Amino acid sequence: MTTIASGTDTLTRDALTVLQPGFPGTTAPDWLLRRLGEGLASVGLFGRNIASPQQLASLTAQLRAERDDVLVAIDEEGGDVTRLEVRTGSSFPGNHALGAVDDVSLTLEVAAELGRRLAECGVNLNWAPSADVNSNPANPVIGVRSFGADPGLVARHTAAYVTGLQSAGVAACTKHFPGHGDTAVDSHHALPRIDADPAVLTERELTPFRAAIAAGTRAVMSAHILVPALDPARPATLSPRILTTLLREELGYDGLIVTDGMEMQAVAATYGIERGSVLAVAAGADAICVGGGLADDETVRRLRDALVTAVRTGELPEQRLADAAQRVRALARWTVSRSSAAAGPDEGAARAGRSAGRADVGLIAARRALRLTGDDVFTPLTEAPYVAALTPVANIAVGDETPWGVAAELGRLLPGTETGSFAGTDAGHAALVAAGERRIVAVVRDEHRHAWMAAALDTLLTARPDTVVVEMGVPQAPPRGALHIATHGAARVCGRAAAEVIAAGTHA
Repeated sequence: MTTIASGTDTLTRDALTVLQPGFPGTTAPDWLLRRLGEGLASVGLFGRNIASPQQLASLTAQLRAERDDVLVAIDEEGGDVTRLEVRTGSSFPGNHALGAVDDVSLTLEVAAELGRRLAECGVNLNWAPSADVNSNPANPVIGVRSFGADPGLVARHTAAYVTGLQSAGVAACTKHFPGHGDTAVDSHHALPRIDADPAVLTERELTPFRAAIAAGTRAVMSAHILVPALDPARPATLSPRILTTLLREELGYDGLIVTDGMEMQAVAATYGIERGSVLAVAAGADAICVGGGLADDETVRRLRDALVTAVRTGELPEQRLADAAQRVRALARWTVSRSSAAAGPDEGAARAGRSAGRADVGLIAARRALRLTGDDVFTPLTEAPYVAALTPVANIAVGDETPWGVAAELGRLLPGTETGSFAGTDAGHAALVAAGERRIVAVVRDEHRHAWMAAALDTLLTARPDTVVVEMGVPQAPPRGALHIATHGAARVCGRAAAEVIAAGTHA
């Protein structure tokens, strides 16, 4: 069992318990192990912490040797946002692809298989799924991370995802409450604002969260967004009206409330991470997520001390901090009980269902998500093409480490395939020059959000009407090209599914 270091008082232990920090490297640093002994109950993993499933399993075992009930969290949405496969691309399509298929049994199976792989590596809390309704096509940070723009569709798939993930013993953390879909600003950079009236918010933003709560989601993540109809002064993460009155009292949610990353500029630039963390816990948050950018012992110490000082000065009620810490421990107990059941001889129907799952369900889903235009007259390629990737700047949630596109998969099917990345006003002409006489496959991501990308496609299609276009973002722009493939995401399996059509004409 976990042994808390003697001399660590209850208030300090509670302050450490509510933190979910990150750390550098693929093994746990000494300072992190020491903090686990002092009361820290959670850690957050990012791409920098993961080299392979075997290494990840060793890392989580190292953490549990120090504290057996530690919550090990990860931002593994599948699709564009992957940490398990950050350097190769995900084996699972993201939410938008699953929403395009609109088969809730498939969504549940994908989430269960993803959960199984996380559990095998010792991860027991996933900061997913995104329950945001992507009602604003210009949204720069949600996009294909959302199941879609229809609240009912998002709600049923959010519930299925929560059920599937938690069937594997991995707690779901439904995000970003009260809904990040109708924003045109990325909260990593600034504070987004949603100017919708209460009736719209109730029917649009809140519908998927009600479904997630009904499905038993063990955690909910708050959004760093300003919603004046709910609270004109403070972003959701810092708002008692949104976290306590709305989420706890009106929606009846009693699980863990986790903040989005506190070092994100939407909060940090105005409040700072210490004051922001105090305000978040006071507002009703139970766990403070930090570590995507700030990942060191100094950050943990600063936040711990800020919480302790706030209690001692009367700014933060001691009982509120104690209640938050208790919710963290309750979730830890749930994950331990699920892990023990999985290790036992008879886990019951949930385990049987997982065992019967298809390891290739991600590829199956990616194939089903494809939407083709022009395929009735398209002749599959038999010679190696030139793949022109019209590449936008990746948002921080996705990151630029993860490869995307169809070039690697086409290269396996058509050896000799060449590729280049292009951006800016001269992208179309540069791609034409680079392609030479080869057939062009143009790969785009959210053409509708990037004028330079649309212009580059104009240039390519005017000069080479036989160009194949693969849209790997939200397919909002009208389809064009000799063949247009909408993959609804840029995961590795989405690229493979598109490549199969281009080279072999096969489509599930």
